[in-house]
Amino acid sequence: MSDYEPNPQVKQFLERLRTLRPGDRAQLKRSAGMSLSEATQVIGLFYRLLPLGVAAYNEPHYFLIATLFPLTDEGGKGNLGVALRHISPKTKSGERNPLDRRVEILLDADATQFPFRLRQALRLLKSKDVKVNWQSLAEDILSWGHPNRFVQKNWAKAYFSQFE
Repeated sequence: MSDYEPNPQVKQFLERLRTLRPGDRAQLKRSAGMSLSEATQVIGLFYRLLPLGVAAYNEPHYFLIATLFPLTDEGGKGNLGVALRHISPKTKSGERNPLDRRVEILLDADATQFPFRLRQALRLLKSKDVKVNWQSLAEDILSWGHPNRFVQKNWAKAYFSQFE
């Protein structure tokens, strides 16, 4: 029995994203890659979706979540490393596959590179029909800059592990 409790603000935010009309989803999707200050056409929509009490320093992270959410399908299990592992090509022992380097670059991304690298990874997953666990991903996005880099370690462990 797990004692994990999803972040209630993230859960509420994702529920609101799930109920968006197709036009609103499309507007958010078109804003993917923009910062909150650049995306003037969706700022009202974004703040209507944002749960009360979200700290101002987390607003850019929630905006990233909102703009990336329409890019993929929900329903995956585990973290993003697990999802990426599903599309990792099988190689002979000792050989590296091309996705390994892309994952390493994503894991090494700083705050300015991260949105672009994550968007690339999500588009790749969508192209391979791999679903994403959005609760897990959203919480990981909020913790990306943690000094212990626990999100990056968890994704790396899930992706590079030799055992199922």
